[in-house]
Amino acid sequence: MSSKHHKIKVGISVGDFNGIGVEIILKALNDKNITDFFTPVIFGSGKLFSYQKNVFKIQANFNYIQHPKEAATDKLNIVNLWKDNVNVDFGTPTEESTKMAIDSLEAATNALMNGDIDVLVTAPINKDEMMKQGFKHAGHTGYFEEKFNKKGLMFLVTENLKVAVSTHHIPVSEIAKNISKSKIKEQVRILNECLIQDFCIQRPKIAILGLNPHAGDGGAIGNEEIEIIEPAIKELFDEGILAFGPYPADSFFQPEKYSSFDGVLAMYHDQGLAPFKTIGYEEGVNYTAGLPFIRTSPDHGTAYDIAGKNLADAHSFSEAIFTAIKIFKNRTEYQELTKNPLKPKVFANDNGIDEDLPEENE
Repeated sequence: MSSKHHKIKVGISVGDFNGIGVEIILKALNDKNITDFFTPVIFGSGKLFSYQKNVFKIQANFNYIQHPKEAATDKLNIVNLWKDNVNVDFGTPTEESTKMAIDSLEAATNALMNGDIDVLVTAPINKDEMMKQGFKHAGHTGYFEEKFNKKGLMFLVTENLKVAVSTHHIPVSEIAKNISKSKIKEQVRILNECLIQDFCIQRPKIAILGLNPHAGDGGAIGNEEIEIIEPAIKELFDEGILAFGPYPADSFFQPEKYSSFDGVLAMYHDQGLAPFKTIGYEEGVNYTAGLPFIRTSPDHGTAYDIAGKNLADAHSFSEAIFTAIKIFKNRTEYQELTKNPLKPKVFANDNGIDEDLPEENE
């Protein structure tokens, strides 16, 4: 079925239910016409959602199912992973809330890999608490890289600003030694391909930020730009990728500068995410680029400080849902168009010369 006529199944993992995860899910889906656009499939607990919808005074009817294949296209579906009562303690991560976050993520990921859902939107998790219970990764990106056996790229997107980061959740003291020419080249290739097939940008222009203050200032404040980043940019440009830089990060995120580029590669987490979250606070979406499946999330965390107070804004989560849908449609269309590309017609007398070109002596 063409993506134009296929109602997309959006899988949703619940994150830590003692944070704002369930609240933003409920609010994002709190529209009687929402199932006209997609089919929600939540991996969680019916009793949990029934309790929290009453806390937040949200009118919602759920279709409880045992397997995502049973999802009704015109209902809010919950794959009922936990049938027991759930103890909610807003603002405090517990063993129970952490276990459900892990179970929900794993069930939703398996459904994505099996084709039972089309895209996955993940609610915020508590990475530290999950690692205490045996979760091996300091975030979603590493988890999906292992599951799909492919390198991904943390990519924060809005309509007008798209920022990827070269290093993720590592100490600042380890950033420099985790940057290499080969890694930057691989990441920019992923970013370039993502912008083409997922965001319909035919010839993306990509800005690469420096690591050091003032992009090293010609070697006066570090040599990573000269020894690693500049050679990577040159080799990428020679491949035909429109990569530019390295740019000093402190002055790059001015509208007239970043708006000249389709994507940005920052060298480390806060270098990219601090300005991104300032500029795209409500509409920002975290997208894992480079994977064979589509996963997005809001660009904020569990927000324990406002959990249970009915203060959470679901705008970023809604953006995450519709960004995932848009990417799914873009990628499907791109794959359909490139699967059987039109081949140029070759004539018997074709000598490689364009007959319409004027003669040299004209």
